[in-house]
Parts: sequence; C-alpha cells; structure tokens
Amino acid sequence: MMNISLKVLLALALWMMTTDAFPKGHHRAKCHLAKYKSLPPWELEAFKKAKDKFEDIMLLSDRKCSTRIFHRNWEVKELLVHDRMILVEKELDFTIDMLEDIEDSNLSELFSRPLEILTQIREDLRSCTRENHSHGQAKRLNNWLQNLHASKEKETPGCLEASVILNLFRLLNEDLKCTAYMEHCV
Repeated sequence: MMNISLKVLLALALWMMTTDAFPKGHHRAKCHLAKYKSLPPWELEAFKKAKDKFEDIMLLSDRKCSTRIFHRNWEVKELLVHDRMILVEKELDFTIDMLEDIEDSNLSELFSRPLEILTQIREDLRSCTRENHSHGQAKRLNNWLQNLHASKEKETPGCLEASVILNLFRLLNEDLKCTAYMEHCV
C-alpha cells in the first residue's frame, strides 16, 4: 500500500516539475485591476490635498497655458479593453514623470503618497498589457498618443506640470475606473 502512495506522489511531483502547473516569472502575473474600480477615500484625499495646494500656488503665478494636453473628443469606454490599458498606462507614465520632477519641495512632499499609488497602478497595468498584446492600437488612441508626444515637445514644463495635476482626478475616476471595469465599462 505504501509503495503505491509513494509512486503516486513521485508521479505528481514529476508532473508539477515538467508542466506549467505553477507558472513562474511573468506568466504568473494576472491582470487584477478590479481594486481600482474605486480608490479608498483616504487615498483620494492625498491627491486632493496635493491638488488643492497646487491650485493655491497656481493662483499666485502668471502661468499661461494654451494646450489641453489630455483633451479627447471620445470617451475611454469607446476603446477596446487593451487599448484602455495602454491609454491609462501612457497617462500614468507621463504623470509620474512630471510629478517626480516637481521643483517646489512642499508640493513634492505632498505628492509623495500619490506617486506611490500611481506607480503601483502603473505596475499592475503593465502586468496586464504584457499578457494581452495581441492586436494593434485603435486609430483614435494612436492619434491621441501622437498629440500627447507633440504637446510634451512644445509646452513649457510649468504647463505640462499643471496639465498633469489638473488631470489627476479624471485619470483616477474616469480613465482608470473604466479600465478596471474591463468589458463592463458603460
């Protein structure tokens, strides 16, 4: 009886070693965005404090910005799920880059927690886009990405910073939320 149990155990061990019963590396990652359907209020409060402080600073500056970097004539829900992920990932890349370069030390300190949150969201999105990259991007997404790139080239750093900060809640409450709902975004 013990001999049969040992053979079964050995066979099971060999099967696990030679198959993908427990995938390793990037195959292990799954796309878990559901937690971003709604961020906890205390996390959103960190964004609000930083944004409010920035708006106070903006009132005192003479900054004149002409382009609307994040403007779109379409809604995120009109994109395929994978394209939504790419859109939000690119928005996050740009946002994180800008927030990491804030020169005002008080403002930079206020954005430390939001930066941690945004970085985690971006990593989660990247694990999703790595496992699902089977098709080309929609034309409207490509056009938007080109416009974003062009804006980065011609806009002043101050206006880029303002655009990113003023877009934070749309990014979190619309774009990310719709992406988190996957096929069920309406």
